Amino acid sequence: MPAIAPWMWFVVGLVLVGAETIAPGVFLLWLGIAAILTGALAGVLDLSPQAALVAFALLALASVALGRALTRSRGGPDQLNRRGRDLVGRSFPLDGPLVGGEGRIRLGDSVWRVVGPDAPAGASVRVVRLDGATLVVEPG
Repeated sequence: MPAIAPWMWFVVGLVLVGAETIAPGVFLLWLGIAAILTGALAGVLDLSPQAALVAFALLALASVALGRALTRSRGGPDQLNRRGRDLVGRSFPLDGPLVGGEGRIRLGDSVWRVVGPDAPAGASVRVVRLDGATLVVEPG
């Protein structure tokens, strides 16, 4: 097997990190970091090509696992889709009346459709569940 110079691992790592900016998905970033670390190890420890490949495989697994743990602890990519679920159990005043079981409520920069028992504007309602993009509320 031809020897892979440590600088080649750095090039591969930088190409993968650069490819992440073109096709973002957070996956190539961790493989690029693993390749850069492999280059550093190969340079310091004078690894054989086989040992460098094994090191890359292990570092790739470790960096991808670390990346998943880091992105999940911050909410991950689906954080935008959790906004409605985070409102369940909280109370808010109605901006306008709930008439015929339907109304709207402004929360921050968003306007949400709400359904529940009729109530006048300003009444406090508590979100009991999320039904698609509609908040189901009750007095409270």
